[in-house]
Amino acid sequence: MSNRNNAGDYAGALAELADDAAPPDPAPARTPVPVVGIGASAGGLEPISELLAAVPPGNGFAYVVVQHLDPQHTGMLPELLQRVTAMPVLEAADGMLIEPASVYVIPPDRDLGYARGALRVAKQQRRPGQCMPIDHFFQELAADCGPLATGVVLSGMGSDGSAGLRAIQEHGGLTLAQQPPSARFAAMPQSAIDGGTADIVALPTEMPALIEGRHLHRQALHMGPGAVRKEHKSALGDLLQYLLARTGNDFADYKMNTVMRRIERRMALHQRASLDEYMRLLQDNPGEVQLLFKEMLIGVTNFFRDQKVWEQLKTLALPQLLAAHPDGAAFKAWVPACSTGEEAYSLAMVFCEAVEHISPKNKYSLQIFATDLDPGAIDRARNGVFAHSVEADVSPERLQRFFVADEQGYRVRKELRNMIIFAQQNIISDPPFTKLDVLSCRNLLIYFSPKLQQRLIPLFHYALKAEGMLLLGSADTPGQFTDLFAPMPGVSRIYQRLDASTQRLVHYFPTKVAAVAPIQNEARSASMSGNLQSQVEQLLLKKHTPAAVLLNHDGDILYIHGRTGVYLEPAAGKANWNIHAMARDGLRYELDDLLQRAVRSEGPQILRGLVMKDAGGQELAVDLSAEAAGEADALEGMVLVTFASAPRPAGRRSRPASPRLTELEQQLAQARLEIQTVRDEMQTSREELRSANEELQSTNEELQSTNEELTTSKEEMQSLNEELYTVNAELQSKVDDLSLVNSDMKNLLNSTDIATIFLDNTLRIRRYTTQASQLYKLIPGDVQRPLSDIASDLVYPEIEDDAGDVLRTLVFSEKEIPTRNGRWFTVRIMPYRTVDNVIDGLVLTFINITAAKELESRLRALNPPEDVRDGGAK
Repeated sequence: MSNRNNAGDYAGALAELADDAAPPDPAPARTPVPVVGIGASAGGLEPISELLAAVPPGNGFAYVVVQHLDPQHTGMLPELLQRVTAMPVLEAADGMLIEPASVYVIPPDRDLGYARGALRVAKQQRRPGQCMPIDHFFQELAADCGPLATGVVLSGMGSDGSAGLRAIQEHGGLTLAQQPPSARFAAMPQSAIDGGTADIVALPTEMPALIEGRHLHRQALHMGPGAVRKEHKSALGDLLQYLLARTGNDFADYKMNTVMRRIERRMALHQRASLDEYMRLLQDNPGEVQLLFKEMLIGVTNFFRDQKVWEQLKTLALPQLLAAHPDGAAFKAWVPACSTGEEAYSLAMVFCEAVEHISPKNKYSLQIFATDLDPGAIDRARNGVFAHSVEADVSPERLQRFFVADEQGYRVRKELRNMIIFAQQNIISDPPFTKLDVLSCRNLLIYFSPKLQQRLIPLFHYALKAEGMLLLGSADTPGQFTDLFAPMPGVSRIYQRLDASTQRLVHYFPTKVAAVAPIQNEARSASMSGNLQSQVEQLLLKKHTPAAVLLNHDGDILYIHGRTGVYLEPAAGKANWNIHAMARDGLRYELDDLLQRAVRSEGPQILRGLVMKDAGGQELAVDLSAEAAGEADALEGMVLVTFASAPRPAGRRSRPASPRLTELEQQLAQARLEIQTVRDEMQTSREELRSANEELQSTNEELQSTNEELTTSKEEMQSLNEELYTVNAELQSKVDDLSLVNSDMKNLLNSTDIATIFLDNTLRIRRYTTQASQLYKLIPGDVQRPLSDIASDLVYPEIEDDAGDVLRTLVFSEKEIPTRNGRWFTVRIMPYRTVDNVIDGLVLTFINITAAKELESRLRALNPPEDVRDGGAK
């Protein structure tokens, strides 16, 4: 982040690579399994099926499907997915160990978590319209699996999954989103893409190959981390220099292990085997430079991170600050590295809660300056819109008080937003905000090298007021600067500023009188030794006898010789030994120019005949002399200034001001007039805007009330819609099964070549086979008509009576019935039983026995009965 371009700095930073390399952990008892989390909602069944169907055999990943399901219905998702993949598909159970080449599906009405290689299943506690099961699982997966975690977001409504993908990115994992045009509902994948949390955007069928390829490439990069780093030190230095040249930000003071992990993640995404190859990619692809820059920034944040610290700030630290100003005060706070603003908004909420018991409340105010290096993160923070996933970190009471629900999630209320000013700033190279009461820099220092941390802690001390508060993260401490900050009693990670001398801090952020003046060693500028005093007195005896002062490169007075009270006076307020503050009127502007010329030039620089006023208002003429005191090593970089009274020229009351001073005074007067004019115009405009604002505020409150009602209705409809799509998918599967069974039955009946008619309990036709139309004059429109209405070739007038008997007695009937054209049929009437063994009508079958009857007649003709043969003989 710094703008220094020093090869020595890079050499020192790169030396950390070998020192920070930790020995490999002992092999765990159970080999970690890479896990692919798949999140989907409405319209997600199809892309999930496509993705799993494309998984190649022998795949070593475990797949966990998290979909929004209807809590009131038994899930059929495992059965549906088992049809498209040869991997076992199981419904997740609490404590179930993850195995490779397996698929696990979230149960309905449950939250799914992950810890130590096992699934965690718990009852869902949140409302269905606002729960974020995908974010919840992805965040736990990222924390447990780290680089072995992969997150996939497919079709769905809302923004569930975006926050979880960001967590996976932060822990070094891979994230993918479905191409929005291919999704039935593109809101979820589009939200991930817009938020910059999707590393790859692809079709579901392409994702398994992409995941496996990136995983194998990452394994290759990590096979020998120590050797890779030592071998590519030069390439890494070139890469960081290139990043500095393109972005203006220096990452040499970051911890090299962190930097290398971020670079390796981008290398794995692009499948580059070496830093040299990745360097060529950066040179050919300017967009990748910006992506790597964002990757380096590590935007890890959320609301009320480490709840205990925020509670102590609210109940102990802030009340002490307020009690120190009983008459009211306007406080200032700074939140560097604010990322997307969660920490700044958390501080604003806690402050509002701390003053709510004080009356009147408006006597206290807080102005928060929130800064970050990433302009994209600052823009998102300014918008003040956060997804529904913030419900996990922000209590319902705070959501109700400080946020307004809308279609995108939760929007920060105007009164809270007005407390914060967001700006882009580099904490390392840009000037800090000053005169602060609170400075919150949590979980930032852990990413910096110890050298950079030692520069920032004194900077924080300089920025804070006396008794100001410094908030640090759980892994941050002031380190060796115990004389600058002390822990506040009764709280953790909140430190109070201690008073320290200016000389103690000048080494860290100098304000030089000349750019070429060397920075003094702290030990040399901290005190005046007896040896130094002797050398100064000898120098004065050689060249000067008038009053003189010895200055360091900042203009601070280190030594006074003679009587200088005529020319210098202490400034009002806190003691300040800087010559620019102590010089009397008439000397101040000329003295600044004289000091700069003395530093740049050899030999003494002299100004004669300056006119000043002493303490009594009398005008005096003064000669000033300044010379760089570089003859002795102890005086290197210092300036010796001497004052001498001079005779005033006759007939001249005062020395005319220099042209430069006159010009500056004229410009100042003109600027004051312009400022006053602008101020008057602004006051008029402000009154007009205030009136318009009151009207808009009234309208806004009405619209806000309406919007809240619509948002509630929309959330309920969205939840119901997602449930209906899931149920529809299940019903579609059942319809497919029913169609298959119906086709089987139709083919079975047709293959028997038996005329069949199905009747209901009122003897109305329910269904018939094609062969039945040869006996009854049936057409498709006859369904649901009484059988008696249909003309028949059968000579069977009592068929309805026999059918009624079968319904009453449940005893089947079978008779041989002729037709009018000489055919014979066996008519069988049987009860129609459902799968639940309930009588729901009759089944009539007509078996053609004409051939059998004709054969019987011929047999009878050949073998007449006995009585017929006897009668013929007589």
